[in-house]
Amino acid sequence: MQGQSAQRDTDVVVAGAGPAGLMLAAELRLAGAEVVVLEQESGPTAESRGMGFTARTLEVFDQRGLLPRFGELKRSPGGHFGSVPVDFATGDGRHASVTGISQARTVAALGEWAAELGADIRRGHRLTRFTDNGDRVEVWADGPDGEAGLTASYLVGCDGGRSTVRRAGGFDFPGTDATAELLLADVKDLRLPPKWSGERRPGGMLLAAPLGGGMVRIVVSEHGRAPRERTGPPAFSEVADAWKRVSGDDITGATPVWVSSFGDAARQASAYRKGRVLLAGDAAHVHLPASGQGMNVSIQDAVNLGWKLGAVVTGRVPGTLLDSYHTERHPVGAELLRNTRAQASLFLGGPEMQPLRDVLTQVFGGEEAALLLAGLVSGLEIRYDVGPGDHPLLGRRLPDIPLVLDDGEKTRSTRLLHPARGVLLSLGTDPAPARTAGRWAPRVDVVRSARPDGTGPAGETVDADAVLVRPDGYVAWVAGSGDLSTALHHCFGEPTG
Repeated sequence: MQGQSAQRDTDVVVAGAGPAGLMLAAELRLAGAEVVVLEQESGPTAESRGMGFTARTLEVFDQRGLLPRFGELKRSPGGHFGSVPVDFATGDGRHASVTGISQARTVAALGEWAAELGADIRRGHRLTRFTDNGDRVEVWADGPDGEAGLTASYLVGCDGGRSTVRRAGGFDFPGTDATAELLLADVKDLRLPPKWSGERRPGGMLLAAPLGGGMVRIVVSEHGRAPRERTGPPAFSEVADAWKRVSGDDITGATPVWVSSFGDAARQASAYRKGRVLLAGDAAHVHLPASGQGMNVSIQDAVNLGWKLGAVVTGRVPGTLLDSYHTERHPVGAELLRNTRAQASLFLGGPEMQPLRDVLTQVFGGEEAALLLAGLVSGLEIRYDVGPGDHPLLGRRLPDIPLVLDDGEKTRSTRLLHPARGVLLSLGTDPAPARTAGRWAPRVDVVRSARPDGTGPAGETVDADAVLVRPDGYVAWVAGSGDLSTALHHCFGEPTG
């Protein structure tokens, strides 16, 4: 430990090597920051609450060139909102989520990527306490050799719903406690009637979903079952007993691989930042797992924060840029809680909710409703307030469109974001935007292309002479909307030339 010295051991300490923590570590490394990840588990987890990723996370991984790491990707043929069927693949299909990719596999891929980029991932190290000294954060962790300390410029809690960072940091965490408990088990050798896949019974709700390789995930919720205080996972016998009470089927002959429980608590940190301590992912928001949103929103939190924090700790921009992390992501977390609460009512409610489910089944069968819900649960409708202007692209994600560069090379707009730098995409004849953005090289890549004559997968295009794209893929400026130099200063600090 450095005592009262201002010397740092690293730029950022990240607590937690889950999806959010590893994505953040990689983004920080792409931004040139040094990062240490502290993870209390000694090895990568084999547990997988999430079983795929949504359309927006698919885009996020694509913009960093990560998709080949996951092998063949399959789009889900359907989906649900609180157990009411919804066809997220309606229309052009881009709203459909990717299925069959376990959270464990996602964590492994992100961990390999972060390590390749130079992140220092320390497994078997449990963060125990920290002190924000105003100009630095001192962090202590228990590891294989006992307690050790680190000094960093910032600490980010990505350590889950029971976050030590959030609790020790005194973050306000308002919301509601769980009113129901659901038991989960991934099992092999399960024998169920062929027609059985999932249904409601008078005593509760049952779900069985094949995971591949002979594995089946079962979930059971009993009406009136109050949440229990637990210090560890439930025994499989408890899951089997609940299953028998609700369904009448005996599953004690199945072989459990992983057993867990979860509830419908809904809480969100009032602030995502306190001084030099920040929260991301489940440390910032907890909710009923629904529509695969938890892991996906967490990864998107990390991508929003990573380029900003990296720019701050490397001295390229002032720390005030970090205020936009809370401003942009807190409303996304609030919307997450709102829609998962709505889904909890549908999902966990008893027979009294069936008339509403029947009505919504008809409503959600329409393409317009399906697209609205898909955008809601995937984050496709996110629009950040990035400054003046009413252009439809401003504050939204740059669509993936084909480009033909000045040198004749053919590419796609998404590939321009692989290095995680800003991009000034010049599509018109006015040389001024490119000349202005050139003063921020190499923080901003100036790319000249002919106006695209093709469109993206959903018919998207870029109807503008020039756009400034942030490292996270969101458009910060459009020609004719606001001042380019102001946008460049805000995102990338002082010019370099």
